[in-house]
Amino acid sequence: MTSKHVTHWINGKPATAAGRQGDIYEPSTGRLSGTVDFAAQPEIDAAVAAARAAFPGWRDTSLTQRVKILFRFRELLAEHRDELARLISSEHGKVVSDAAGEVARGLEVVEFACGIPHLLKGGFSENVSARVDAYSILQPLGVVAGITPFNFPAMVPMWMFPVAIACGNTFILKPSEKDPSASVRLAELWAEAGLPDGVFNVLHGDKVAVDGLLRHPDVKAVSFVGSTPIARYIYETAARNGKRVQALGGAKNHMVVLPDADLDLAADAAVSAGFGSAGERCMAISVVLAVDPVGDELLAKIKDRTQHLTIGPGDDPTSEMGPLVTREHRDKVASYLDSGVAQGATLAVDGREIQVPGDGFWLGPTILDHVTPEMDAYKDEIFGPVLSIVRVTSYDEAMELLDANPYGNGTAIFTNDGGAARRFQNEVEVGMVGINVPIPVPMAYYSFGGWKSSLFGDSHAHGMEGVHFYTRTKAVTARWLDPSHGGVNLGFPTNG
Repeated sequence: MTSKHVTHWINGKPATAAGRQGDIYEPSTGRLSGTVDFAAQPEIDAAVAAARAAFPGWRDTSLTQRVKILFRFRELLAEHRDELARLISSEHGKVVSDAAGEVARGLEVVEFACGIPHLLKGGFSENVSARVDAYSILQPLGVVAGITPFNFPAMVPMWMFPVAIACGNTFILKPSEKDPSASVRLAELWAEAGLPDGVFNVLHGDKVAVDGLLRHPDVKAVSFVGSTPIARYIYETAARNGKRVQALGGAKNHMVVLPDADLDLAADAAVSAGFGSAGERCMAISVVLAVDPVGDELLAKIKDRTQHLTIGPGDDPTSEMGPLVTREHRDKVASYLDSGVAQGATLAVDGREIQVPGDGFWLGPTILDHVTPEMDAYKDEIFGPVLSIVRVTSYDEAMELLDANPYGNGTAIFTNDGGAARRFQNEVEVGMVGINVPIPVPMAYYSFGGWKSSLFGDSHAHGMEGVHFYTRTKAVTARWLDPSHGGVNLGFPTNG
């Protein structure tokens, strides 16, 4: 029996709608745990109308008052961090500690947005001409939307809406229908913090809801995180409809291990970055480029560590890795094991062999060795706990593979050679780089985003690029009466 019903949040309150619904599952058991409403055009129009009506008042709300609400929201997030983590774990499957870390990283962006009075300061130049001053101001866009993935149902939305709302915009969130409850809980916390009705809204659904936002004339900008094919579609459709777009796409993140690296550190990093959150994250390490002669030793260390991972339900405090989000996704990920072997790889660790009670969506840590660039396991974004080991003969060969890859989201190098590390960070065609750090997710005051097919648009998420994305610059040139000239009009009307 289903136990919950998740619906939209429009104009400061829940908004139940008759019509299509989707199922919500508990990944660790495979049990159907609830349903979620899917938005049709009436709900889309209602959310946009509420956001549009709220915009003038929120835009004109003082920065001091905005920050008071942001600080209160920040405190409520901290108070409810464990509750949110358990909610995320129940629908996504990731372990509670991982979910709590997700909330903490989102909280960092809220804290960054609390500095909005400083971040919105424009420029000023006095006397650019005789008694003429010039200055610039940053103003909000209006109604903006965020379309976010299942893998981080709290963190990724919080890459977007704290900055957008702090800048004076109103926001519509379209979260993944696979794990929708966290978004509604965030809306409730916003309301408790004192955010005016209509400033933050949540629309659930599928492509109907997405297309409705992309084409709505009152939506001024769209932020997206997801796969590259969908990011391209979001970018092209929204841009064609006159919107500003930041669309963050997929990834195939490589980790280069040089012969001088600390192999214990590298093995620990490969396991945590490859199998954390069951590999369902865009910053997961998918490929280890082992530079000769370290391949065999590194593989042995990684295999040993996978044997000591505890696989189990997310709400079990001893679990280090949970299930995948849906049965269909688990089956798709598992298919790469057979195709990898058929195409010539060696199955060093088979994640299908794990034994977990129940009918959950389980696949354990998996390692494919001797993978080559022609294989599907190398080319595709698997988005699961499958780590590919590619043997290379040199740093230069590793760089050739990295540069040829169509993705450019994140990468890492493990080495004790400072010169090699500096050369790597300078040469690699990737947006986020880790040096002896496996998952180089930037802090909130920097910006998150990749290069190549991992980004459509020209703005990364949060940090100052986020502030610029959610504002537009107005340049003002002003001349005023000069009292020292007896009130002579120097060019503007006396009531100017």
